[in-house]
Amino acid sequence: MNILNRYGQLDPRLFHRQTPSPLPHPQPGHFNEALAAFLNLPTTLHQHWVALCAGSELPDGFDPLAMAYAGHQFGQWAGQLGDGRGLLLTQLIANDGEVWDLHLKGAGVTPYSRGGDGRAVLRSVIREYLAGHALNALGVASSHALGFVYSTQLPVQRETLEPAATLLRVADSHIRLGHFEWINRFAPDLLQPFTDAVIQWHYPDLTDSPTRYLEFAREVIRRTAYTIAQWQLVGFAHGVMNTDNLSITGSTLDFGPYGFMERFQPDWINNHSDHQGRYSYQNQPAIAHWNLWVWLGQLLRLGVEKEALQQALAEFEPLFLGYYQEGMAQKMGLAPTQEHFQLGMEFLAILQHEQLDYTNSFRLLAGDWASLMDDCSDRERFKQFSERYRQALNDSENEHHAQIHTANPVYVLRNAMAQHAIERAYQGDLTEVARLFELLSNPYETQPDNERPADRLPPAQGDSGVAVSCSS
Repeated sequence: MNILNRYGQLDPRLFHRQTPSPLPHPQPGHFNEALAAFLNLPTTLHQHWVALCAGSELPDGFDPLAMAYAGHQFGQWAGQLGDGRGLLLTQLIANDGEVWDLHLKGAGVTPYSRGGDGRAVLRSVIREYLAGHALNALGVASSHALGFVYSTQLPVQRETLEPAATLLRVADSHIRLGHFEWINRFAPDLLQPFTDAVIQWHYPDLTDSPTRYLEFAREVIRRTAYTIAQWQLVGFAHGVMNTDNLSITGSTLDFGPYGFMERFQPDWINNHSDHQGRYSYQNQPAIAHWNLWVWLGQLLRLGVEKEALQQALAEFEPLFLGYYQEGMAQKMGLAPTQEHFQLGMEFLAILQHEQLDYTNSFRLLAGDWASLMDDCSDRERFKQFSERYRQALNDSENEHHAQIHTANPVYVLRNAMAQHAIERAYQGDLTEVARLFELLSNPYETQPDNERPADRLPPAQGDSGVAVSCSS
């Protein structure tokens, strides 16, 4: 295990050192053996993973700390936020030679808890554990987790009393856009050394550039555009895209009221607290743009010209559209042309009108068009689309069946799947979590021996789906 606790070497105003408040009488939830091997964790930690995830046993060299950051929440300045229930336990050099964070969620009260209890509940921990795993398997940059444990001996009050749980998260970084907001408001003298450190760690090719701050901004914009495009393509809605929930590396971070699109509804809101639909599925690109606009304003103190930053931000939309257009062509089994992109948009319009399942419908493009037509009330519209689509396939040199299967998963983490696993877990049965973990490990392959019928079923017609609570 190669420890490199570089964040703790920064100015101490940026964090607060403290040890976790261990979870009492922890029960095993699930352990990610493959991720543990990737991180080069020693065999002793594999054997004592429950204690590690509970925060009761920390190896020598771990240096737990809570980060300070700020942010805009639902478009409003929220002031100082920070790790109110999480601790960055350590940073490790993994098999890929990169540094990865081990961050314990539910580790107890910190100076940034703002009156909270510092705990997480089993329900939300299961959802985050499975979501990060699902996105990584889908090829979307995301945090994931080493494992989770829970305790029936520590009830936590949310809407009801629920078992407490801890989740040992793993990410390429837990530095957020909101870190820069906190520094500019509370410690502006740290902006340049902090930004230099972030560039050295996450964008090392820019370290010696005389225009590194502008290039850094452009690269963060590019990565964010790419990740948001990937979200849209797999039908993922984050649900709470505050500036403190977006990573400086573009990787997906902080799973709360997220969801995967089922019946296609672009204005779908999966956060029951989002009454105005700010964080609906269709708004995610615009909100990412807004968040980046707020973040870029923090870089003005570094001497970057406002006009240069505006030009950099102007690149977001064409970057996003380029990534999205290319991905949509892959989902359709076509070459990435404007004409083929329009075919993709036409297909989405049919899915929206007919309220068809997003994931299943794209998968059926590999050949079972009859099933799609049978589900359409306006069959003539689908027939006209299919004729144009068939011609596009005939003109394409791609092997479209293979491309469609490669670009469109069989399985995503539907809310009903997650909810079933949670209900079983609350009865002391974690086998459904294990089954879903295995199923979602290979989402592009049909797994008849492991799937349940509900794994591919959308909600009933007219059912708007689940709006998930922010409480966790």
